[in-house]
Amino acid sequence: MTLVFGKTKVLETQIDQFLDAVAQSGLTFALAIRDYLAGNAEEFDAHSTGVTELERQADDLRRDIETQLYAHSLIPEHRGDVLGLLENIDEIINTEKKTLSQFSVEKPEIPADLNPQYQELANTCVAGAEALVAAARAFFRDTKAVHDHLHKVYFYEKEADRLSDRLKREIFARDLDLAHKIHLRYFSLHIEDVSDEAENVADRLAISTIKRTM
Repeated sequence: MTLVFGKTKVLETQIDQFLDAVAQSGLTFALAIRDYLAGNAEEFDAHSTGVTELERQADDLRRDIETQLYAHSLIPEHRGDVLGLLENIDEIINTEKKTLSQFSVEKPEIPADLNPQYQELANTCVAGAEALVAAARAFFRDTKAVHDHLHKVYFYEKEADRLSDRLKREIFARDLDLAHKIHLRYFSLHIEDVSDEAENVADRLAISTIKRTM
């Protein structure tokens, strides 16, 4: 097992808490999408607020980690990779928050029979983000396990692409106003952005893992 932290247990705990916040935000994001599709406005608002709070927690933890790394000269050989990785992972929560904000502001009118496709897309994107979190945990503890999790991130990203493409084709085949079609497509792309962010982090993590094993 290849450890990054050594004896810096406080730092290890904070990074675990940061990754916990990212994982929880994904689950909360999927619930918020479910609530919106079901017309449960109060529950949607509550879960959206939950994602916003988790984003704040993650930001605070990331800043504390950054301060510790520089103030106490911890893990200097890995500092750049750790900070870059955390900053990129943080974008996943930011994307989830922005997507829910767009739902709240624009309130797209989604045909009820398309709800399952939007939910499936959201769940698949969240699964990719969860696999990314697992890969990040492995990076800090056992680099040999990183590849297995990254493989899942890429799988879910491709699956999200497929589901989004199917959904967009279904939308544009319908007898709806063009503006309505474009609006529905727009929110398919917003949800898909979550898996795209996970893939971006996975690419960076793959490079960092190779550097550690050279």
